[in-house]
Amino acid sequence: MHIIKLSAIDSTNSYLKKLAVEELPNNFTVVAADHQISGRGQIGNVWESERGKNLTFSVLMCFSKLKIIDQFYLSMAVALAILNVAKTYVKNKLFVKWPNDIMAEKNKLAGILIENVLSGQHIKYAIVGVGLNVNQEEFSAINKNAISLKNMAGAYIDKDNLLAEVVKSLKKYVSYVENNDFQFLKEKYIDSLFKYNTPAMFEDVEGVQFLGKIIDISADGRLVVALENEKTRKFNLKEIKFASL
Repeated sequence: MHIIKLSAIDSTNSYLKKLAVEELPNNFTVVAADHQISGRGQIGNVWESERGKNLTFSVLMCFSKLKIIDQFYLSMAVALAILNVAKTYVKNKLFVKWPNDIMAEKNKLAGILIENVLSGQHIKYAIVGVGLNVNQEEFSAINKNAISLKNMAGAYIDKDNLLAEVVKSLKKYVSYVENNDFQFLKEKYIDSLFKYNTPAMFEDVEGVQFLGKIIDISADGRLVVALENEKTRKFNLKEIKFASL
């Protein structure tokens, strides 16, 4: 495992993307930073992290045959890889909140940002950025629902060991993507999905609240929600959110 460790950087995803353009590094090259000045989340969200306390890193993943239409399975694999490592550190029940946040009930433990580079109808490689709250104990108002492994475990956690475990887990779960074991990934993802098949209040992009329950994830990664009138709707990222989170 090749790890590039940086003291501070604007974004590990941006650094690794630039590196990949200049000369494609080895598969599963990792760029980790003690401090990200401009950490990013999904669609422009900001990822806040106290210097030296958490894992903020990006991983290069190369593919030989991953089709663009199957890209959400990579998102599933990454989320499951991080979820399963985190579970070994805490007794709290952890979930994946669609599309790929790691949650302890209503509190966010980790976020994932995947940026794909395409070649024809396939994904040539992906830059997978991860922000995992490890030893930070207090969070600002911008992240009022954030939680760390230390918050839950009550003990300091060695970040280097944790990073090695996460990368090992990523290799394992991404191998299912490479082998087209999509059904396995979806079953594990659904089993771990926050509020799956449970009535909940949602809010759509127009601010309208409604009762529904998550019943599936479509092949293209959209959230499938059953409504009170027995109809279903499919939602893309940022088109729906939980009304109570």
